[in-house]
Amino acid sequence: MAAGYAYGQGAPRLRHHTATQARALSLKSANRSVAGGQVSIVTRGSKRIMTANGIPTHPVAPFPNSGNPNRISAQNYRFEMPLSPRKGAARATGRSLVGVAVNGVPFDPGAAEFWQGDRNSGWQYEALGGAVTLGLDANYGHVQPTGAYHYHGLPIGLLQQLGWSKNIESPLVGWAADGFPIYAMTSVQSGKVVQMRSSYQLKSGNRPGGNQPGGRHDGTFVQDYVHVAGTGNLDECNGAIVKTADYPDGTYAYFLTSAFPVIPRMLRGSIDSSFKKRGGGNGGGLRPPRQGQGSQQPRPRS
Repeated sequence: MAAGYAYGQGAPRLRHHTATQARALSLKSANRSVAGGQVSIVTRGSKRIMTANGIPTHPVAPFPNSGNPNRISAQNYRFEMPLSPRKGAARATGRSLVGVAVNGVPFDPGAAEFWQGDRNSGWQYEALGGAVTLGLDANYGHVQPTGAYHYHGLPIGLLQQLGWSKNIESPLVGWAADGFPIYAMTSVQSGKVVQMRSSYQLKSGNRPGGNQPGGRHDGTFVQDYVHVAGTGNLDECNGAIVKTADYPDGTYAYFLTSAFPVIPRMLRGSIDSSFKKRGGGNGGGLRPPRQGQGSQQPRPRS
């Protein structure tokens, strides 16, 4: 079995939250370099194969930090993607990563943080909503207890390294778990640079309250958003048919955007099993306390 993204062993223990108001993110400065990043990308038969250790090639924040107690360490990734993916109906990624950047760092936007610590509550905290502290750095990344650094939002340091600019066509940023390419915010259409915009909007009105969170839909939760076709130029998977320098004959592609969902939350193709999250828990969560630690608070594991 290909080495994928592991959460660690044991059943997850989720943190208990009751926050209902979004807050401005306080990102940690990315001023530390991490040596030893390795990535290899080859094509073999009908597949693209990436092996990587997940060490970012751009500066990151100090880890551990006040919002994230975990230290970056090398991983053992082997991701496989079809060279000719087939576009189908939109599907949730479930227990799989969304994709991987060209530097070998995974895109994993969802936070394993839920209303009152209940995964079945129907209310998942949005990682970029600011209501729950995750210790994100200026690349919108942080670290799992396993040492895996990953992106919850725009990988600013990587985009800078790739030479991204709002005035030019986006360079290739990565690949989704179904094999379709991932770009960031811009595309060229009819010879002009076009800003690629999400079609998600905040719902109007307030949440139900009672045994569910109250307050207005302000982006605290993923469920505060709804896809409204036509309000942007991307579909519910943050994707569109485009022609790019890498795919001059055209392809379906996903786009990172400046507004929710930033990183797609659904995909159009078949997700390769190498992107499945392995280890304890259903979709993440937190490590239980070590023996003898008793009531120590769970670690952010999102």
